[in-house]
Amino acid sequence: MLGRVEEIVTHLEMTSRADLRPAPPVPGVAVEPIPADSPLVRPTTVRIGEPYNWPSSRWSDDDWEWYLSREGRHCVLIRHLGEIAGLADYQSHGGGEVEITTFGLVPEYVGKGIGGYALTLAVEQAWHLPLDVRRVWLHTSDLDHPHALPNYHRRGFRTFRTARGQR
Repeated sequence: MLGRVEEIVTHLEMTSRADLRPAPPVPGVAVEPIPADSPLVRPTTVRIGEPYNWPSSRWSDDDWEWYLSREGRHCVLIRHLGEIAGLADYQSHGGGEVEITTFGLVPEYVGKGIGGYALTLAVEQAWHLPLDVRRVWLHTSDLDHPHALPNYHRRGFRTFRTARGQR
């Protein structure tokens, strides 16, 4: 995709661990905490976001240097049978708020039936960060995978805002 495209951005939140509605476990799917500045973050994020024209898939080296050095970031790889299947990236905002800034699967794992459980594990990880977490939130776009928004709702996230934007 070239140029800017109109999008509808949906902001979702979960305000209690008890709100999480786990997907059934998928054998071989696990999360692996990695350093927030790991050299795996950039290429994995780009692979996840490129098919959906994520801005991060076009960032410069300077943009990535800034992003990877931000305070309060946490990151996990999503693995399936040991292979990198995706990534979740978190940003703490103080006051007990954690934003899931990135969640997704690399293209070869999309449509394989692991997204619901991968999201379950990613959300559990957010609630267990070494913070007094009171709210986990994220946003998605109608340009993202068509199963993204329904998956977030099935896991217990509630929409708190929608807005038009451009990507």
